Amino acid sequence: MLLMKKEFFDAIRSGQKTTTLRYWRRAMVKPGSRHNVRGLGVLDIITVETVEPDALTDADARADGFATTRDLLAELAQLYPPDCRSGRTLYRVRFTYPGES
Repeated sequence: MLLMKKEFFDAIRSGQKTTTLRYWRRAMVKPGSRHNVRGLGVLDIITVETVEPDALTDADARADGFATTRDLLAELAQLYPPDCRSGRTLYRVRFTYPGES
């Protein structure tokens, strides 16, 4: 299951948001899988890859629905405080939104 904040639904529907970053102990979704996001519809997972936070760029931030890397990292820090990251890896999940199911 993949959860998304409602504030990102419009960006996902428009194709502006095509990635999400998650700190997980292991990848929780697989490329080629399809996930129904309540209130949004279906997301098709394209790739799942590990990424280092200091390697993120403004292009990564825009693909995730943020204006800058700084904004993206601030959101990640709020969602995943340092004590919650222990033993976890940052994953970048690329997806497409084929529409509501």
